[in-house]
Amino acid sequence: MIRQFEWTDYDAVVDVWEAAGRDVVGRDELVAKLRRDPELLLVAEEEGRVAGVVMGTFDGRRGWIFRLAVDPVFRRRGIATGLVAELEARLLKLGCPRVNLLVMPDNEAGLRFWQRLGYLPCPDVLCTKPLESSS
Repeated sequence: MIRQFEWTDYDAVVDVWEAAGRDVVGRDELVAKLRRDPELLLVAEEEGRVAGVVMGTFDGRRGWIFRLAVDPVFRRRGIATGLVAELEARLLKLGCPRVNLLVMPDNEAGLRFWQRLGYLPCPDVLCTKPLESSS
């Protein structure tokens, strides 16, 4: 079953991110994300526990997919594909015309997964800059 994240899921979601080798999104950062579009943080339940998670955002122009992870115990069951399909449906309902995501250069299996779902590599170069608070 795929559903919207609830705060009671947080520890289980952290466990999934850690089991999958992903960075954990801290509570403060997640609070800020959930103020904007809470319907785009999804969890998948299997056998009575959180087995997968995906986080999406929509800025009114483009959607983004972040932090897709499935507990290794539950992989190869279509959970990641189901999470992405539900997230895409929710983004489409919000009027999102295009979805972007990032794949680490050494994640060949991840790139193949996304390509199977129709996501194509772009020649864009990612630039990033951390912003420090003035307080």
